[in-house]
Amino acid sequence: MSKQTLDVRWGILATGGIAQTFAKDLTLDPKTRNVTAVKHTIAAAASSSSRARAEEFLKDVGAPPSAKAYGSYEDLAGDPNLDIIYVATPHSHHYQNTMLCLEAGKNVLCEKAFTVNAAQAKLLVQKAREKVLSGLRRGIYLADVIDQGLFLMEAVWTRYFPLSIYVRDLVTSGRLGKVLRVLADNSVRLDPDTAYSDGKSRMVNMDLSGGALLDLGVYSLAWVFQTLYSTQPENTRKAPTVTSIMNHFKTGADIQTSMLLRFPRDKELGGDAHAIATTSMLISSNPDGKGSVGPAARVQGDQGEVQVWGPIFRPTRTRMVLNDGTVEDKHWPQPGPGAGSGFSNGFAGMINPEGEGHGMFWEADEAATALLEGRKEGKYQSLNESILIMEIMDEARKQGGMTYPDKIESTEYPLQLD
Repeated sequence: MSKQTLDVRWGILATGGIAQTFAKDLTLDPKTRNVTAVKHTIAAAASSSSRARAEEFLKDVGAPPSAKAYGSYEDLAGDPNLDIIYVATPHSHHYQNTMLCLEAGKNVLCEKAFTVNAAQAKLLVQKAREKVLSGLRRGIYLADVIDQGLFLMEAVWTRYFPLSIYVRDLVTSGRLGKVLRVLADNSVRLDPDTAYSDGKSRMVNMDLSGGALLDLGVYSLAWVFQTLYSTQPENTRKAPTVTSIMNHFKTGADIQTSMLLRFPRDKELGGDAHAIATTSMLISSNPDGKGSVGPAARVQGDQGEVQVWGPIFRPTRTRMVLNDGTVEDKHWPQPGPGAGSGFSNGFAGMINPEGEGHGMFWEADEAATALLEGRKEGKYQSLNESILIMEIMDEARKQGGMTYPDKIESTEYPLQLD
């Protein structure tokens, strides 16, 4: 193995469905996606219920026999042989769990939505920037001088897909002209009245910060922001305004939310840009699962547009249509060991074709590369942008009349949550 290759030792905090999908993707050889500078090892996992559950999880995801199982998150955070911890608990617990890891001097990749509100996000960023790394391995990082601060990143995995990079390049290169409007929908028909009738599911449970906005709508906003905000010059881009409407479930959680955003821009850059970001548990962006209804996201400029077929959290198809008649269709299958390998992965009951990764390895590669280079945050979504998106969702919730219980919105730490 090259001296420049970093084998990142991951700790997995929580053992639910998303943690399993992420961990299984970690086991794939990065060379299958032409990544050679980093590789990944699952070194430990923790379950809040029992050590036995963590042991079962490690076995299920194909972790090496050396991986340690813990029956508490505190024990995982205290493991000196971890380079980074992936936090995969419900949104309601992200603030407490991520703060635990940061206080222990650990780098963190935290699932989206980053936190419940912007106040929590700001405190996590502040803590990451003031802490000192614990358990540094000498000689493994390219950056020999590790200054103060820990790596922290929101796990908006879609932004690290090659497909997303392609779309952003179309925007910044000017091929679409001046981008003036973006439409993005991430809706999944979940039939909450039937599926979640008891109100206990994390999707609608207010004690688990349930609702369409934080779980599904964050992807709609991700497409809006990565094409209308992060693609703009840093010294001129401005925070957008938002107007929102919501439908609520009997628990108080939103089950359908629509947001209209205005991005202020100077006239020479095209003037103000508009965006519509929608999400729902009542209808689907992709009813037949085949993309027959067309794209779920459209990035529209005065010289053409690029379309992204859903689901927009894991898209595999784009189409560019320009005013001059150019039409460019592209397909973006996720890499992996291929058919006949016996490998399978997926999420929420949807299994991908044999040998195909789910795509969560892209964000893991970015986190590992950041450690290798000594960076403290992700390349394609800064911590400040994560905070801004949380502020937009705060305002959308305020306008929609959705407030979580005080303990869930609290910035107090430590705070025991059920």
